[in-house]
Amino acid sequence: MKKNLIKTGLLALTLIGVPFACADRLDIVPFQSQASDVGLKTESDLVGTLIGAYDGLQDTDSYGGDIMLLSDIWANRAHLRFRGTFTGLQQIAFINATSTSSVITTDNNWARDIWANAYRTINIANLVLENLSLSEGAVRPTNTVRGEALFIRGSLYFELARLYGKTWQDGDPNQNLAVPIVLTSTPFEENKLTDANLPARATVAAVYAQAKADLTTASTLLPNLNLYYASKWAALAQLSRIALMQGDYPAALDASNQVILSGVYSLAPVFNDLWFNFINFGGVAPKEYVFYMRMTQQDGTNGLNTYYGQTVSSIPGTAGRGDLDVQAAFRDLHETADVRRGYFTITNRRLTNKHLDRFGHVPVIRLSEMYLTRAEANFRLVSTIGDTPLNDINRVRNRVGLANLAVLDLSGILRERSLELAFEGHRLHDIKRTQGVTLGSSATTPNGPAWNSPKLILPIPLREMEIPNTKLVQNEGY
Repeated sequence: MKKNLIKTGLLALTLIGVPFACADRLDIVPFQSQASDVGLKTESDLVGTLIGAYDGLQDTDSYGGDIMLLSDIWANRAHLRFRGTFTGLQQIAFINATSTSSVITTDNNWARDIWANAYRTINIANLVLENLSLSEGAVRPTNTVRGEALFIRGSLYFELARLYGKTWQDGDPNQNLAVPIVLTSTPFEENKLTDANLPARATVAAVYAQAKADLTTASTLLPNLNLYYASKWAALAQLSRIALMQGDYPAALDASNQVILSGVYSLAPVFNDLWFNFINFGGVAPKEYVFYMRMTQQDGTNGLNTYYGQTVSSIPGTAGRGDLDVQAAFRDLHETADVRRGYFTITNRRLTNKHLDRFGHVPVIRLSEMYLTRAEANFRLVSTIGDTPLNDINRVRNRVGLANLAVLDLSGILRERSLELAFEGHRLHDIKRTQGVTLGSSATTPNGPAWNSPKLILPIPLREMEIPNTKLVQNEGY
């Protein structure tokens, strides 16, 4: 069962009225059907609603796991084999470039639920932004509340654009369609949809611009430290991701460099200390985590653990379905001395140790990613802002027991990125933005779709098309 994450803001979630689905993905209300007639009256109501938006972000349909999971398993059979039974994930994992029978259907449960949960969560964030007048700064600073709502909304629009629209480099982003932009809480009167409930899809460029605007403003409002909630540096890290996807290397460099130089985060000296947060450290997150989804024994389901993990009798606290089997081809990409080469547990599968901990936190952004982004951006720009690309790559290599490189090229940077960030949700997007250049891309996988294949874009969910919303246009090939 997919767990409904209960916190103090559940009242807002309940009144908004969108149920969480079980793993069989039976029924979920289309995002246009989400009511917004929540009677917020106090500052506590407002902050509770904000926590409700974090609940949505933490759900397994979002940063609780599925957004990263899809990026990992899509057209990645050379490195990762899906051995599970969920039809929706089988469609995604076994997509084939040539077979007409190998398709993602418009009723795919994962495509439907990621979309619905994202818009439900965006709706809650919009509700917070519309009621900021209730904030007096006594429960939570007003700027922080606004910044967190903008962070959540901007992050989700970025993810929606990447999953349901063409990548930035594929054609004209000012013409290609992404997803609808909804900036007000959605009205829903007497259980009847109105024209206002049926927005058209905005362009890729427009959705990216909205995400950037939200995150840029959030970076000016959020505090440097904010427990496990969004901070100034988390917003800048997200901006570095957007810029990298766009090929805007100066912006990616500036944002990643600011996160590194903040001094708030540090690379874990030992690679293993990044994982097994609950089993080894009682739930204390490493200082390398810039932003993460917090899991406890009482609250939260680690969706990456669900599929990557498995109960290992010799490691108490492990769990999972054991659906993902890391292939020897991926292990063999590592140098012999690389700690990551042996960072697996062998059962009837080769399991990555990153996601064995049942209550381990879900890392969304780590500091090592910022070093890798800074290195790539500096290399492409022939600059050394913050440090040289070689030094940044060697920092990441040294942590896993590898000697310094003497020389560096772009393929070496992309290789290090692929190895360091494996199974954390980067693969598909790196393939797309590098147009298949990244290590072991789908282009090198037998029958794998090319980087700009329409088979690497999710369909607009059937439930949304059947409202009906005549303004929605389905993606190519569906």
